[in-house]
Amino acid sequence: MNFSGKRVVVTGGAGFIGSHVVDHLVEAGADVVILDDLSAGTRANVADALRRGAELVVGDVRDPNAVEQAVGGAELVLHMACQNLRASLGKPIPTHEVNATGTLVTCLAAVARGVKRYAYVSSSEAYGSAQTLPMAEDHPLEPTTVYGASKAAGELYTLTCLHTYGLPAVVIRPFNSYGPREHAAGDSAEVIPKFATRMLAGLPPVIFGDGEQMRDFIWVEETARGIVAAAACDRLVGEAVNIAYGHSATVAEVARLLAEAVGAQTLRPEFAERRPGDVDRHWADTTKAREVVGFEAKIPLAEGLSRYVEWLRSTPVSRDTHGEPTVVRNW
Repeated sequence: MNFSGKRVVVTGGAGFIGSHVVDHLVEAGADVVILDDLSAGTRANVADALRRGAELVVGDVRDPNAVEQAVGGAELVLHMACQNLRASLGKPIPTHEVNATGTLVTCLAAVARGVKRYAYVSSSEAYGSAQTLPMAEDHPLEPTTVYGASKAAGELYTLTCLHTYGLPAVVIRPFNSYGPREHAAGDSAEVIPKFATRMLAGLPPVIFGDGEQMRDFIWVEETARGIVAAAACDRLVGEAVNIAYGHSATVAEVARLLAEAVGAQTLRPEFAERRPGDVDRHWADTTKAREVVGFEAKIPLAEGLSRYVEWLRSTPVSRDTHGEPTVVRNW
């Protein structure tokens, strides 16, 4: 799919991964519309895209009228809006409503407005913990959290709308993305920004559990490139694809690599009780992405962590209300 001059709607496009997807689409010449309620995303994340002609519509994916109006005339809808994993632990019902119901709403709006391609961005959390390694797309979906379950439900709604209404749909499963614009505090914060900001502040990283949990980390700009490529791939209609680096690392290894990148090797991790719902093992089989989509991530974890630390050092840091260091964007 040639994106030049094409109207593309990105729900959740002001968020961490979504804003990088928007940047990629703008660079490709697309006429981008961002639909976001700004509950987690920010205008700052898409400031450059807006200067380059993208449009921001502030709205809720649970609102059929707002969604249908936004997707009118779109060649592609990339549905990324969601409540995150940590939020789901304390707020399971709102998570279900946004992630599952919101997906059905956007699917039906895309059907009603004759959208030519619908790409649902799911999550590796839909798999649950790995039963076999590496995890191919036919791995069972046995999520361990309401977040993972709601993302899996979104996949089913997406494919149901393909079979029932003929919506040309693709399911994309990114693994653990990291990099610029990722939340460093609050419900949206994940392991790498939390570790890095604490270390830069001279504090030890806090590992929940024994640190042997495995994750497949991918630099966010590569995630964005993979998502866009998968969304445009005709051969993927009706199918799912992993977007990942294709290698695993333990949480303890991430802490060690970040300590080297920060220059804080003397900081020893602190250990806390394992968090509910955490999966033990994630490691993606990326064969399908490589052979069908032509996508392959290239940035090794150590290099990506160094890039991220460099970005953090160029960005002002303050404390959140709990005393945790958090990035303050001033773009």
